[in-house]
Amino acid sequence: MSRKILFLFPQEWDYSALQALGDEFEFVFEGFDIFRFPENANLLWFDARKYVDRLARAYGNGKLAGVMSTNEQYGALIAAALARRLGLPGTDPAAIIRAQHKYYARMIHREAMPEATPAFTVFPYKVRDYADVGLPYPFFVKPVKAAHSVLARRVDTPDELRRHLTFHPWEKHIIKRLVRPFGDLMPLYTDFDINPEHLLGESLLEGRHQVTVDGYADNGALSIVGIVDALMYPGTQAFQRFEYPSLLPAPIQDRMAALSARAVRALGFNHGFFNVELIWDDRTDRIQLIEVNPRLAAQFGDMYEKVDGVNTYQLLLDLTLGRAPRAGPARGEFGAAASFVFREFNDATKIAPDRVQTDWLAATYPDALLNMYIKEGNSRWREMKWLGSYRYAVLNMGGRDHQDLHARYDIVCRHIGFEKERNISVGGLVAEMRPK
Repeated sequence: MSRKILFLFPQEWDYSALQALGDEFEFVFEGFDIFRFPENANLLWFDARKYVDRLARAYGNGKLAGVMSTNEQYGALIAAALARRLGLPGTDPAAIIRAQHKYYARMIHREAMPEATPAFTVFPYKVRDYADVGLPYPFFVKPVKAAHSVLARRVDTPDELRRHLTFHPWEKHIIKRLVRPFGDLMPLYTDFDINPEHLLGESLLEGRHQVTVDGYADNGALSIVGIVDALMYPGTQAFQRFEYPSLLPAPIQDRMAALSARAVRALGFNHGFFNVELIWDDRTDRIQLIEVNPRLAAQFGDMYEKVDGVNTYQLLLDLTLGRAPRAGPARGEFGAAASFVFREFNDATKIAPDRVQTDWLAATYPDALLNMYIKEGNSRWREMKWLGSYRYAVLNMGGRDHQDLHARYDIVCRHIGFEKERNISVGGLVAEMRPK
């Protein structure tokens, strides 16, 4: 058996997590980051079918033990397609397409679980009549093939939808290139005829409590890893933080886990990791399905390990190899963990903290993991326009409990700066506080 694992479209979370798996296998990497320049220039000529063909030629003839990815945009589907081509364990590509095509996923879930599925419609980017798209205003709109919530937002009037779908020619080209790989692969595994250059409109989901349910399918047998609370910046649809374990009542969590399993099975998803987004309205006690993401939630991996001692990347590796997932210890080092998302809503310039500050963070909170996404120019402008905010950093860390977790986060915010002026002044303060 080969000792090589091909990891497609790696993200910042993946590299550190894979290092902790030891040297049983050698990981080789292929792919590019669609949100970082100049790597994302590959979008201009990327052909998914030819890419799968090239990888099959390069890694065929028993050169691989498995293919894996945590990337939602391209990696999950291409890994499934390549694994099938090479006769390796993997997820059914058709199941991934059914999950990722938001319109057909809604069609399937309306049949399987109508009580948890909102009213919805589908329409192309070029709308003939903004007042009549098949759903009364207000509603929520998002691409049928989404990418990190790009172009997902609430629209209250026909004029708002018109403005939302007004693009510069270069924007239009980028949006089409973002979804073209999915559109190229979709006909190979399904008979779907709504191409990904469409938008899904759905009635507004009511509720203050949004969660993600993480789990995996091992040849049809489903297991739930955990439930994470997803909290928004007040008055927005932008994620502010994710916290584990969930603070929702246990009976509600049990219902969410059961509903997630139904949603995953309805898609025919029987092997691999999944991440299900749900919302609970505590006034009506109704739970509704937002979507099913057919991949490991890489951003949450270290949170489960901090609290439960469960290494989700080890579980993913086991599934990739077709062997029974190996459970970790029953307990981790912390009682709670979170992923804090730093966002800018006014397009202010951000800079990375200096070395003094990052050294302080590593010395004071060794478990903390800080990933930065500083952007400039058009990249930041597009993110602001398409998302309504600019994500410039994510901090994952643990605490004794939820209260201690937030206290630690507040300390970090006082000592780590992303503004130029604050970076200079805070850096000096941090230098004085560094452990001797």
